[in-house]
Amino acid sequence: MVRTEEDLLRARHAVRAATQELGFSLVDQTRVVTAASELARNAFIHGGGGVLSIERLRRAGAVGLRLTVRDDGPGIPDLEGALRDGFTTGGGLGHGLGGARRLMHEFEVRSAPGRGTTVTAVRWTDR
Repeated sequence: MVRTEEDLLRARHAVRAATQELGFSLVDQTRVVTAASELARNAFIHGGGGVLSIERLRRAGAVGLRLTVRDDGPGIPDLEGALRDGFTTGGGLGHGLGGARRLMHEFEVRSAPGRGTTVTAVRWTDR
């Protein structure tokens, strides 16, 4: 659960530990932790809290990590806009979702007004 600032810190540590366990390079560890931090913070700030799931993946010649962040907030009314750099609903720089998407190999957002948002992102070690 991501409901407090302390939960955000715990989420970062859990994701870092999973990337280390799977043998991600330091650069890829940083990419995944940065993306996870952004997604969890969005769920915390815009979704009123949420849940982060961390799943270890395996395929021929590679391992990966799937992050799923879900909240029951108001949803994202302009998803296309939210994925563009510079789009912000707060005081940030507006690199959030788009930046997280660039850091991961696979990225999917499902959101509906009044029904919350789920973001699924995967990074593999073989690229």
